Amino acid sequence: MLFMLTMPELQAEREADRIEELIARLADGDIEAMAPLYDLVRSPVYAYALSLLRDPHGAEDVLHDCCLRVLNAAGGYVPRGKPMAFIMTVTRNLCYDRLAEASRHVSPEPAEWERLLKTDDVPTSLAAAEWLNTLSEADRQIVVLHVLAGFKHRETAEFMGMPTATVITRYSRAIKALRKHIIRERMEN
Repeated sequence: MLFMLTMPELQAEREADRIEELIARLADGDIEAMAPLYDLVRSPVYAYALSLLRDPHGAEDVLHDCCLRVLNAAGGYVPRGKPMAFIMTVTRNLCYDRLAEASRHVSPEPAEWERLLKTDDVPTSLAAAEWLNTLSEADRQIVVLHVLAGFKHRETAEFMGMPTATVITRYSRAIKALRKHIIRERMEN
């Protein structure tokens, strides 16, 4: 049986291969590999950290700390074809560490969401950020992991410790809620 990959799947596979190649270069001491690695993971790591922390400055700190952790752990990294899962796990752990230390959550400033959403990788309107903020934290994380980090529903489920069916249902409901919100907002304008 012949399996065909769709364009997004093929692109994700190439990106995963590129990230693993860059991590291997870091493990070999090639510090020049950090810049292209940073460019590849910047948007999904920042978006995921922002969705957890709801603090734009903290999300930037987590992004930088994550890159340093990946650099330091590169020698022990075992390629398994899913480097973004490794990187997002580092991101999640750093966020949880910050949340454990923090006594309050800071809501992201609209300008920070706009900056995030005006990259080439994600929607380009401030309204999209406002729409994401209408979701629960877990639903927002599911959407961010699926859309920005390119996780499959199964991978998101493993990452978040939920059954796959729950992630699929929550993702579907979140997308429907976003559509309703968008339609309602357009009708009001």
